[in-house]
Amino acid sequence: MKSVTYSVPNISCHHCTHTITMELSDIEGVEKVDADVQTRLVAITFDDPATEQILKDTLAEINYPAVE
Repeated sequence: MKSVTYSVPNISCHHCTHTITMELSDIEGVEKVDADVQTRLVAITFDDPATEQILKDTLAEINYPAVE
């Protein structure tokens, strides 16, 4: 199991966190997603076949790009 936390400045409401959680949870291998509207952080726990690149690409596709 791997865990990553991304800063996502576009998070502005609970609808945003819900969308992020639903989209990332649909990725095979993603175990848990915690998106926080206050800190604008998204913590993801995942395993293969999910990768960090897939997670970042998905966030970008749904208009919530992760900032390095």
